[in-house]
Amino acid sequence: MEIINWKELLYPYEQTVEELLLKFRSLDKECRHLGIYSPIDSVTGRLKRPASILEKAGRKQIPPDKIEEQIEDIAGIRILCQFVEDIPKVIDMVRSRKDMTVVEERDYITNTKPSGYRSYHIIIRYPLHTALGAKNVPAEIQIRTNAMNFWATAEHSLRYKYSGNIPQELQDRLKNCAEAAFRLDTEMATIREEITNAQRLNEIKNNLVTNILENIQNLYFVAKLDDMNEINKEFARVWNSDDIDKLREFNTKLNIMAEMYRT
Repeated sequence: MEIINWKELLYPYEQTVEELLLKFRSLDKECRHLGIYSPIDSVTGRLKRPASILEKAGRKQIPPDKIEEQIEDIAGIRILCQFVEDIPKVIDMVRSRKDMTVVEERDYITNTKPSGYRSYHIIIRYPLHTALGAKNVPAEIQIRTNAMNFWATAEHSLRYKYSGNIPQELQDRLKNCAEAAFRLDTEMATIREEITNAQRLNEIKNNLVTNILENIQNLYFVAKLDDMNEINKEFARVWNSDDIDKLREFNTKLNIMAEMYRT
């Protein structure tokens, strides 16, 4: 059997995972910074371990010298969404990128696996620039909801425990759970607007409080002690009121005070 230098083989895949994580997390961060709704709830990455690669190669009868060519999911990231309706938006994000090439798409949401597994898989080629030159690295992007991911993670653990031979009774129960998870996704979609509005308000409030605390900290160096005592008392009152308009007014007042002290 050919000896594989795993350190050399896996390093480009490791770099690919790191770069893909950075790109999609930055995209999510940019949307939130601009006040645009982000269909991305979270992004995680993983690198297949040598044992998993060898197991898959053996199962698919792939020789060692063909592993890089024929196993496309050594590198992978998983993008989780809050709602099923967000999945097509993320798919479009991936398709529209110029820094990677979509090779294949597998829709296990419309075409659910017999086990109940739901997810959308995109196989890409990612152009990685290494110390040894350019290399097109295959990677898998999985897109699913949080509910789908909860089920898939549990099913994967059970499949590992039973070495892929999950008892039929447990398989039936898992499939029922998968349907329940999908019903949850469907029901959540009916109150999506309420959820997103509540999240948006909470984000606005958090940003306001951050600005207020920064202003208060800066004023400590220039304002009088009596003024700071009053500011702290007023902040406590406004905070306890849980009124975003009052927080916004208080923040504007602090901005004006900070400007006056600067001049």
